[in-house]
Parts: sequence; structure tokens; C-alpha cells
Amino acid sequence: MEGRRRSARIQMLEKKAPPPPTDSSDPELEEGVDDGSRRKVYKRRRTDIAPTSKPKPKTKPKPKLPNDGSTASDSISPAAVSSGAGYYLAPTIDGNEKPPSLKVTETIRLFNKHYLHFVQEEDLRCKKLEADKATKNSKKNNAVGEDDAKRPSKRPDLKAVSKMMQNKEIINATKRFGAIPGIEVGHQFFSRCEMVVIGFHSHWLNGIDYIGQSKQREFSGYRMPLATAIVLSGQYEDDQDNYEEVVYTGQGGNDLLGNKRQIKDQVMQRGNLALKNCMEQSVPVRVVRGHRCPNSYVGKVYTYDGLYQVIKFWAEKGISGFTVFKFRLKRIEGQPPLTSNQVHFVRGRIPNSVSEIRGLVCDDISGGLEDIPIPATNLVDDEPIPPPGFTYTKTLIWPKDIAIPPTGSGCNCRGTCFDPNTCACAKLNGSDFPYAERDGGRLIEPRAVVFECGPNCKCGGTCVNRTSQRGLKYRLEVFRTPNKGWGVRSWDYIPSGAPICEYIGKLIKTDQIDPSSETNYVFDIDCLQTMKGLDGRERRLRDVSLPEYVDNGDEKALDAAPEFCIDGFSTGNISRFINHSCQPNLFVQCVLSNHHDIKLARVVLMAADNIPPLQELTYDYGYGIDSVLGPDGKIKRMPCYCGAPECRKRLY
Repeated sequence: MEGRRRSARIQMLEKKAPPPPTDSSDPELEEGVDDGSRRKVYKRRRTDIAPTSKPKPKTKPKPKLPNDGSTASDSISPAAVSSGAGYYLAPTIDGNEKPPSLKVTETIRLFNKHYLHFVQEEDLRCKKLEADKATKNSKKNNAVGEDDAKRPSKRPDLKAVSKMMQNKEIINATKRFGAIPGIEVGHQFFSRCEMVVIGFHSHWLNGIDYIGQSKQREFSGYRMPLATAIVLSGQYEDDQDNYEEVVYTGQGGNDLLGNKRQIKDQVMQRGNLALKNCMEQSVPVRVVRGHRCPNSYVGKVYTYDGLYQVIKFWAEKGISGFTVFKFRLKRIEGQPPLTSNQVHFVRGRIPNSVSEIRGLVCDDISGGLEDIPIPATNLVDDEPIPPPGFTYTKTLIWPKDIAIPPTGSGCNCRGTCFDPNTCACAKLNGSDFPYAERDGGRLIEPRAVVFECGPNCKCGGTCVNRTSQRGLKYRLEVFRTPNKGWGVRSWDYIPSGAPICEYIGKLIKTDQIDPSSETNYVFDIDCLQTMKGLDGRERRLRDVSLPEYVDNGDEKALDAAPEFCIDGFSTGNISRFINHSCQPNLFVQCVLSNHHDIKLARVVLMAADNIPPLQELTYDYGYGIDSVLGPDGKIKRMPCYCGAPECRKRLY
């Protein structure tokens, strides 16, 4: 197949909106499946891309006030775009509002960015405090350190919520009854604060969310207050949960220290009165269940299980002898299947050993090279077969005809880097550290390029600025999909910003590829083109320090096509099996560690979202529609089978 696609990074950075989706039933689309033999086609030269005329800009219609209780301002504000989250934000479609599912995803990603920023801020404060105490440079330093130590530290997740409220980055700020657009039954939240920023449940602590008496004029047809959502998290000793029916204990009177015991009588007011009014006026309530999860920073993961009706309430003496209100809720029929009981089922499917895996066709595709075995399973084919033969490698295969760039000078930090004003590597990143020291290191936000510590740095291997160099740390599985060939999923929860793997294979020059040879697994190293804003890419230099040959402003001296690429067809690693999605949960990050040659940057796949177990890992291959030409010069088309809610229907 002629041509080679741009890397997934480009799709995330382009300013222009994607072309309108084409229906997958188009008779001109190629027959077949989006499998490993056809999916990774890359753009070799700009002449391989069909010319497109620029469409006339469309005038964005004035937003109309919806009749479902939301407001026309429920979209992400311009502040979200200018805050550095632009890598995450998808373009509007045909000048209209973004689909609700994209708005929800982007808002939660923005929350995670703010959260990790405040985590890093607190970590640096604590490290500086320890350093000041250790050096004892002056009484003034000691006094400052003591004051900082006594000052309570606000939780980073609550700081993130406050920041988003201040920037008006929260969506669905106006409370509404019923379902929230973009949140399907089964959606999982990693914290209560995530629910707050998307307007699903407006308080990070209270179990009952409700619309109060002050909104009576806006809801003249109802008697207020009315409940909108409840969270079942085991906080009350009298709760009973049978999934389809719930006996929910009203709010108030319990010990806030966390032992769940009632210490005084409950009162029929606020949330309790709101649930009572829901029963009398037949208003549905959103129900969320919390489950223990060590991977979540709050120790729980929350699952939305749909709408319930309050069918009965009563008062009784609770287990501790105090009056409590009980509310019986029954799940409304006709909704998607209940998921919380399936959460336990899904976790039960995660095997403890290779011998427990269903459909196992290979114990470890890495052949023992990875510290964590990577099994392969096939429950699709009638005669299960393992992935086709290839040689697994953990390191990039470097040919003799490509010179290895000189190693960077490195930093003089000891142990671990923590002062961005003195660390030489942090200065390359704009006097900033890209990673937060949480969950083994998480990238705060995508960047044009990340400068990591390298061989000549004085810091140790535990330095957070070496996060992407530590190899696989999650239990991954290669599995056969029904119509996309082989895919990859994780047995573990993966937090946003965590590195998954590096794209590994044979390093080659793009002008040395034989057009008639297999090029389906070739990945362009286009970091330089992205940073310079070439070929339609959005220029994003930020505050990084660029080598002189890049920052000389001589655009004409730069070839618009990437000079180097990575071929993972015959030799590669786990990355070669990761599929495309129009709404992916991974993104591509260029990283420089051993050297500072941007044309030979490392290509690392990182988590864009908090990813639950057994969810397929995907990234956007970044094709432009009608961008691939065949040998005859005609546009080639291929349907997309990613299954995303906002799928573009075509891979190219």
C-alpha cells in the first residue's frame, strides 16, 4: 500500500476540524478488517497526500438554551484551551458544539492535569523543606521551614476543582434531573472530584446531591428540594445494596471520623427531604456505587449504574440506636444492563497466573525479555493461533549507517532531581519537571518534547525525570479482536499520564524504504515537524530549549518529511499490537533522554485517561480522510472499526 501515515500525535495537535464522517457502508470503502496487516500505513512524502482545498469557514450558530435544565455555557471554556490542555482537546465538528462524550473526556483530562500539577507543587514544597532543614543555611530558612510544616496542605484534588471553578472550566454547572449527556451506564470515575467537574454530582463529600429551595422559581412545576444523584460508598452502617433495589440511609448523624457509626438522630431536611420529594413527585435519581480500588488516589473507583426511582421511605432506630431515615430505590427498567455486579465479575476474570487464562495461545510473546510476561489469547478464531512470527526486542535496533548522536551533558543533581531552577534537564523543559511523583511517575500534560535525565546525569535511577525509561510496569495482554486483528489490554488500572511502552523496532531512514516492501508497522519520528509547525501541524514550542540547528529560524533548510522512522514489522515490541481509535485512551509523546537530537526522539505511548482493567489500549493513528493514495493515484479508503461513540467511520 502506497504511503505512510503521520504519527498519532498530529491528529491531536491539528487546528483544523476533521472532515465529516463517512458512513462505513460506503461501497467505495475497501473490504476486509482493520487488522495488523493493513492498519499502520504511514505518509512517506507530502506528494503522497491528496491535495485538498480549504473549506470556507462556517459561522458558528448562536447557542440555544436547551430544555433539559442545562445551560448554553456547558461547553469547555476558552480558558481550557489556553491553559495548555490543547493537546487533549478535540476540535469542534463542522463548527458545532463538541459531542457530550468528548466534552466529558476532555474535562476529566483537564482535571487530571490540574491535579498532577498540585501534586507536584506539594512534593517540591516538601522536598525543599527537607533540604532547608538538612543544610541549615540560616535561621531564616529554618523559620520558613517550620511555618510551612505547620501550615495544613489542601488536598490536590480539591485544589484542582477550585482551579477549574475559577477558570470556568467545569461543565454542566446547572444541575439537572435524569441522565447527564456523555455519561453512559457503566462509566467509572477515579474520584468524587471527577464527578464534580462534569456536573454529575456537585459535592465531593456529601452522599446526596440535590437542587435546593433557592431554585424553586426555575422549577415552578416541582416542590423543592429534589435529589439528583446519590453515592453508595459504604459510609453508613445501615445501607443495604442488592443492585436492582437499594435501601439507602439518609444523610446526617454519622461519625465523620470514618467508623460509619451513627452518633445522633437524622433530621428530615436537605438531602433527606429531597429524596422524599423525589418519591412523591416521581423524579428519577442517578445512582453511583463506590468500590475499593488501590490504584485510585482516594482508594475507590465509582461506577454509574443508571437511574433509580424512590419507591418508599420510613424512619427507624438504626443499629446504633439513633433515628435514621431509610429510602428504598428501585432501578428503572429499560436501561442498559447493570454494571456494578459486573465490576466484580470483570475483576474475577483477571487471572492470578498464566494457567488460569482462557484462550491462551502464548505464555509470553516477549520470550522472557520483559520483566512482566505478556501472554497472548485467542477466543475468536475457530482454530486459535498465536500472533504471527516476529522477533521481540526491548531496545531500538540501530543500523550502522545512522550515526548515534552524542550523549547529552546531563545534570549535576544528586539522588533525585527536585529543584527546577538548578537542574540542567529541568531547564531544557522550561525550568520545569514534566512528571509528578505519583504512581511511579505521571506526565502532567502532553508536551511537544520531554527532556529526561540521561546517562551523564548525576541523579540515580529512581529520579522521577527518568519515568519513561523504566520499562513495562503493568500486566499487559495481547488478545485477538473480532474485526481489528490483535489488540492490547491491561489487567491493572492505569492512571492518566503513566507511560505504557515505547514504540520499538528497527530505526531506518525514510528515503531508504522500498515502496513495494511491508510498511504497515512503520512509525515516523516527526517530533521536529510537530515542533516547527510544518505540514499543517500546530506549532507548540512552549518554553523548551531547542538545539541551535532547530531554533535558527531557517524553515527552508528543513525537510518537511521526517528523516527517520521506526519499522516494527519483523522486529518490535508490544506497541506493534496496539490498535487505532477515534477516541483513544493513549497519546504519543516524544522523549529525549540519551541524546538531544530531536530527529531521533524516542516515541512513547502514554495514558491519556484513567484506564480500568481489560479496556483495550488505543491511540489515534492520525490519518487524514482521503489522505492515502494508491499506485494509480486514486484515493484509497478503509473503514474504521474502533467502535468509539464519535467514530469517524473511516480510518483514511
